Amino acid sequence: MPPRYYEILDAAPLRPGHLRLFAIVSSNYFLDGIIFSIAPLTVYLVAASYGPLVFALNLLSETLGAVIFGRFSDRFGRRQIFLASLILEVTALTALYFTYESPVALALFTSIATFGIGGEFGAAYSALAELSPARHRGKMILLSTNFWNIGAAFIAALSLKYAAIAGDPGAQVRLLLATALGTAVVVGLARLGFPESPRWLIVRGRSGEAERLVRHITGFKGEVSLEPPPLSGIGLRQAFSRYRFRLTVLAVVTVAQYVTYGVAAYYAPYARGFSFGVESAPVIVLVANAGASVGALPLALLIDKSRRGALLASFAAGAATAAAMVALHGAGIYAAYLAVLFINLFFSEWAWGSISALQSELFPTGVRASLVGFLVGLTGIVGAAVVLVESIIPATTFLALSATLWLSGLIASLAWLLRGVESASKSVEVLE
Repeated sequence: MPPRYYEILDAAPLRPGHLRLFAIVSSNYFLDGIIFSIAPLTVYLVAASYGPLVFALNLLSETLGAVIFGRFSDRFGRRQIFLASLILEVTALTALYFTYESPVALALFTSIATFGIGGEFGAAYSALAELSPARHRGKMILLSTNFWNIGAAFIAALSLKYAAIAGDPGAQVRLLLATALGTAVVVGLARLGFPESPRWLIVRGRSGEAERLVRHITGFKGEVSLEPPPLSGIGLRQAFSRYRFRLTVLAVVTVAQYVTYGVAAYYAPYARGFSFGVESAPVIVLVANAGASVGALPLALLIDKSRRGALLASFAAGAATAAAMVALHGAGIYAAYLAVLFINLFFSEWAWGSISALQSELFPTGVRASLVGFLVGLTGIVGAAVVLVESIIPATTFLALSATLWLSGLIASLAWLLRGVESASKSVEVLE
């Protein structure tokens, strides 16, 4: 019997097609890190009092993008959604360049951009999971998503540079937006080479296209079985019932990681009574995302050996350092706070990388992007609620709330260690 198409995809060595996909998705996340950071890096310059409201609207818009485009990705393909989201992001950035002085425009156009960002999660995660060789899947997902942190650190460093060379806040904002637009153009050209997923094509009955892609990507020359896996036609309702435990654990750890990342890296300076002032925002964004960027490197050596161990270690270290940040903020020790922030985000990236891999590989192809969108969507809802309370509670309490979320993630990751499946280096069809 000839090998199945997904067995060929999983067993393939890394080839130029895989590296091209990795480069395209990585450049996408680099751009997303830049765009998502625009609001936190500019609000304090033009409309500081509107910060929590703008951030909450951004997060809710990201939720809508994740849920809607996640579903569309399962219906229309991974490639189409990538291109549609870019159009939204470029349009929003262009409009914002001319209207940023209006708080309403700032909220509207940054939210349209984050709608596009949210819409990319399901397509990007699915494409990587469905095309990467099984033994390299974890590190490819981890390292590509890490470019969000690199992009965010890059734009934060530029914001400090722009502040030094342009005293006018408006000029600083325009420089940041011009940088984001220039990056979007380059990334957009790269996206034209984004391949469709053979696994998705099989599910949609387009076996001829799938076979050609399998051969092109893997270099396989022999006969190929194109029979779809047993659960390829599963619907969302069935998936929610079948994967209840997986979805519950992933919902908790996803919300815990994403919201605590946002609090630590972006929103804490806007909390009432933040010890180091709202003007510390660019430094906070830079230090936090630099820590996250570095954190991905050692995890890349471990993630394809054990997802469960990496997830538990990340939340144990994250919870401990989040508690230390609360204490250092209360003591007002800025240098020490920044040092622990760097370490906290180091392990936050461990959590994000582990969660991204798990979201990508634990569900069938026909509903994969939809369920990724659902899980990412939860983060926007909870994140918006958390951000809105920062204007009415003290900053130390706000940081303590973040530490509590880390603890909830630790409990969920322990449950996954005890009852969850070990998915490292396994075929996604086996994991169904």
